[in-house]
Formats: sequence, structure tokens, C-alpha cells
Amino acid sequence: MTDILLVSLGSTGGWRAADAELAAAIERAGASVAVTAAERQPDVRTYALTDLRWARAARAAARRGISEHSPRAIVYSTTTAALLWPRPGAIRYDTLARDSRPGRHGFWQRPVERRRLAQAPLLIPMTPDQPGLTVPVPVEPSSGPEPERDLAAVAYAPDPVKRRLDVLLAAWDAARREGEELVVEGVHGAPREGVRFAGRVAPEEFRALLRRARLFVAAPAREDYGIAPLEALADGCMLVTTPAAGPYPAAAITRAIEPRFVTDDLAAGIRAALDDPPPDYAARAAAALAPYRREAVDRVVADELLPRLLG
Repeated sequence: MTDILLVSLGSTGGWRAADAELAAAIERAGASVAVTAAERQPDVRTYALTDLRWARAARAAARRGISEHSPRAIVYSTTTAALLWPRPGAIRYDTLARDSRPGRHGFWQRPVERRRLAQAPLLIPMTPDQPGLTVPVPVEPSSGPEPERDLAAVAYAPDPVKRRLDVLLAAWDAARREGEELVVEGVHGAPREGVRFAGRVAPEEFRALLRRARLFVAAPAREDYGIAPLEALADGCMLVTTPAAGPYPAAAITRAIEPRFVTDDLAAGIRAALDDPPPDYAARAAAALAPYRREAVDRVVADELLPRLLG
């Protein structure tokens, strides 16, 4: 018998990393954990069909994990993973379908989600603005050489539509000065003055870029947890971003330090950060990230999460 079965949707790199972190924290707290992952699904046209395919894959993974591990408790990672669950369990989530799937995008997901939230023995949100026991995804400063910050800015856009890459690039074109370069990770693009498209790079290479950059620039209309901007703050980058719906803890941290950097006038925010940066920005951001450090998350897992999962 295994203590915890973690049903991982694993639909994005961020979620796969987050699930690995939670499993490791559970093990460090002295409990046994098994991870069962949904099979990867092809891209389809609508959110409704996307969520259905992933929910069915998560159900198959949960059934397989329950059969193999006879868990004392189950944690479904994302509400999508829990929609068609074969057995009730705790639900870990960054946002809810009621918020991220408006109108026709969530016509079947929202009512099922309401039932699952009511049936779950425990809700485990990543941010404290949601009901349940908050367990963040830990974010640590990366290790490596500390080069001069010779890059003006870095952006992360593996999904150009969701990340509103067009808005970001237009703001950069309006803001940049001669010799300033924006490196865009996660996507390839046509040559463009002042912009270098890096494509997909390994996580350690991305963190190396963050250690070299002065700014991390983002233009989301909605951001849920947002691991990449939190990693940027952990590595000493200033965050310049559009205001966005969703929890978006990195934006809340930046707004408390320098409100000029969270703005719909992204070009003005970029110039303000490059020309007039707060001298204590990195230190204040590091202090604000204390609840997101691995040591702090481990305490929550050991002292609060496991007792509530296992009784």
C-alpha cells in the first residue's frame, strides 16, 4: 500500500515540474508517493474537447495507479484531472474552470467541476486567494556563474497566442533603444531587429538567460500561477508585465515593489525599468519569495498537508 497516489495531468512542462516537486516534498516528509501520469494528448480545436480528452486520459491513469499501488489517499493535479475521477481525492489546482473557461469554453467542465470541488476531501490551491490549503510550487534561485547582466530583456512564449507575443513585440519595438536585445524563449520566429528567438531551450539554459537579463517581460491577458516570472524574480530579474486576470503571484510581488512595472502601457514600463530601476528591487523580491522557497513549502507539506491527507 502506498500513502499517496499523485494523478498527474502533465499537460505542460510547468505542470510536470510542479508535480515532481510535490512528489519530492511528500517523500522528504516521510510518506510514500507514486505518480501516475496521463498519456499525452494531441492538440484539438476547442477547450471543451481538449479538457475531455485530458480528463479521460487522467481517469485511465488514476485507475491504473489505484490498481497498482492501493493508495491510502489520492491527489489529483489540476481540476481537469479530477473531472472524471474513478475515486474521490484531494484536488490540487492553480485556477478553476469557472474562471478560466468562460462561456462555451467550459459548458460541460464548470458544472462537473462544482460537483468535484464539493466532493473532494481537501482542496490544495497554489495561491492563497483560492479556498483550501495553500501549497505553492517551490521556486529557488538557480545556480551557476553570475555574469554581467548583458541582456536587456527575456520573454517566455511557448504559446504565442496565450502569451500575447504580438502585444509584447509591439511594446518592445516601441520601447527599445539601439543595442538593446530581447531574447524570446519557447518559439522560433522570423529575424527581427532587436529580437532573438531562441526556440525551446533546456530549463538550465533558460535560467542562465534569466541570470543575464535585466528584465523579464510578459504580456498575458490571464496568468494563473506563472512559474517562469517567479523564476525570473528568484534570479534577480525585474518583471515588467501587463495586468492580468488570475492569481499571478509574480505580478502581485512586483506591484508591491514598483507599480510602474505592472501596466497596460508595456512600452512605458519597459523604459521605466531599464532607465530608472529601483535599487532595492532584487532584495525586496527575494524577501517576498520566502513563502515560495522549497524549505517553506516542505514545512507546509509535512505539518499540514500530510496530516490532512492521511489523518
